[in-house]
Amino acid sequence: MTRALHPLLSVLRLLRPAPLAVNRREQWRAALGAGLGILLTAWLCKGLVTHWQVLTGAAWIAAPLGASAVLVFAVPGSPLAQPWSVVGGNTLSALVGIAVVRLVPDPLWACALAVTLAIALMFACRCLHPPGGAMALLTSLNHVQALSFALSPAALGSVLLVLVGVGYNRRTGRPYPQPQQSPAVAHPDAPSPRFSPEDLDAVLKRRNVVLDVSRGDLEALVRETEDLAYQRLLGEVHCADIMSREPITVQFGSPLQEAWALMRQHRIKALPVVDRWHKLVGIVTLADFMRQVNLDVHDSLGERLRSFVRQTGGMHSDKPEVVGQIMTRQVRVASADKPIMELVSAFSVGGHHHIPIIDPDKRLVGIITQSDFVRALARAVDGRGASWQDPKPGL
Repeated sequence: MTRALHPLLSVLRLLRPAPLAVNRREQWRAALGAGLGILLTAWLCKGLVTHWQVLTGAAWIAAPLGASAVLVFAVPGSPLAQPWSVVGGNTLSALVGIAVVRLVPDPLWACALAVTLAIALMFACRCLHPPGGAMALLTSLNHVQALSFALSPAALGSVLLVLVGVGYNRRTGRPYPQPQQSPAVAHPDAPSPRFSPEDLDAVLKRRNVVLDVSRGDLEALVRETEDLAYQRLLGEVHCADIMSREPITVQFGSPLQEAWALMRQHRIKALPVVDRWHKLVGIVTLADFMRQVNLDVHDSLGERLRSFVRQTGGMHSDKPEVVGQIMTRQVRVASADKPIMELVSAFSVGGHHHIPIIDPDKRLVGIITQSDFVRALARAVDGRGASWQDPKPGL
């Protein structure tokens, strides 16, 4: 019996509506706004049509405007709810319905053809608006042939509804209308984006579907979701958890030849420079050595490096002899208890390859390299957070 019901239950699960992501206050904000919008639109249209004897005989409200109100007040960020979509979609669809009624006497074919052509025209004019389909169907079902219907209630009602929507949404904290072409700008304090706007455009083009969300809102949602996921995965991980402990160091007066030999022996690209109290005073990297070598000379690079690091043996020298003469003094550091999330921008945007880690007394206790950071990201993605404390050899 259970097996027989399984297909039915599967279908019912597919039909089950998703929970709403908005609270009660937002629901009531949208409902009251739609009611106010229809009230003011109907009142103004009726006044123009009847009391002011403008467009005598024209209708002053149409049912599809109720559907337009749902979009304008409940989802004001949707591309389908923007002013041009509302006004253009309803007006053009009404014109299509009127034209089809005049050309096709059979109401059955007129209804289908009106909706088909209305959708095609809205796509062509970039004003896709679902109530527009209802507007085309309404005109064909009621055999409307007067062009005044396209002006009122279709165009006039849509314009008034949009104007009420602009005022109400902005007064209640919802931006409307929203730009649909400009991409969302990432927050300046957010980590470096893991995807580019071009990547998003390529995915949207590949999926080839109409989304009821603006491109800018979609990009912002993806970035915020991504940042939240990184915060959840890495927010509790600190520098002390992933750093290479007891890094190999040199001092200010260490000979260049010694520093170069250490870097080659241990296959590393940076050496923290410390004083006698093990406090950080700088860092010497492969780039610091390369800056001292004349790259315009056509001799072997290896020979030039060996010549540069070789000690002269005299009291005076016309080239640097010790680490302190070529090291980088301004060093980006981090404390051992700092969350590694705060280092994302340093590695991805700042161009850092090594970040020394210090304790509260400013003494060097470790170093985080790009490899350490990538390994941490991989563990977070794989869900292997329990292995943060795995011992690692010092750098």
